[in-house]
Amino acid sequence: MITENLKKVEENIKEACARCGRDRSEVTLIAVSKTKPVSDLMEAYNAGIRVFGENKVQELCEKMEQMPKDIHWHMIGHLQKNKVKYIAGKVDLIHGVDNQALAEEINKRAEKAGRVQDILIEVNIAHEDTKFGVPIEELDDLYVNISEYPYVNVRGLMCIAPNVDDPEKNREYFVKLRKKCVDINNNLSNNSRVDVMSMGMTGDYLVAIEEGATMVRVGTGIFGKRDYEIT
Repeated sequence: MITENLKKVEENIKEACARCGRDRSEVTLIAVSKTKPVSDLMEAYNAGIRVFGENKVQELCEKMEQMPKDIHWHMIGHLQKNKVKYIAGKVDLIHGVDNQALAEEINKRAEKAGRVQDILIEVNIAHEDTKFGVPIEELDDLYVNISEYPYVNVRGLMCIAPNVDDPEKNREYFVKLRKKCVDINNNLSNNSRVDVMSMGMTGDYLVAIEEGATMVRVGTGIFGKRDYEIT
């Protein structure tokens, strides 16, 4: 099932890219493997997936130990300060940074690991009370402050759009995040660029691609529904 699901997702991504004149290579597919056993991840791996996203630090670390070493691991869930030490300098990308204190802790732990840690700033794009993320009105100040840390590299922005029945309803939020990326880049005075937009999940990743997503996070569409009772 996983292999067949991946083929369908890949076809969908190619079609979405074609519709908006983008090259398939511009979009990274992140297989969101939270709660799924290593056997499922290995099926996806054998089908060609090399980028996996996990929501919980302990689960990520356990799977990292068991899986092949050429995998790119992304921490896509809410990250607590006291868990940073377990992953800073070890994962390719931390998606959910939404405050300066967390960024400061990542900087400290990344320095100890001797590596600059790539991160994304999470934006609460729809101002939902149930979601993490910095309000878009406060993004500029947070970006400037985080950019001062030498062992943190802000690669771009991430958002979790509302859970909707029609993906078209989320297009406005993806447009808003893309425009914010453009604004940040226009204000940069050095050679650094904000070039990553992690937006779009199983229900709306095609719309996100049409609006410029460079990373899409697909879990259910690859692995099927999750049994949260096992966690």
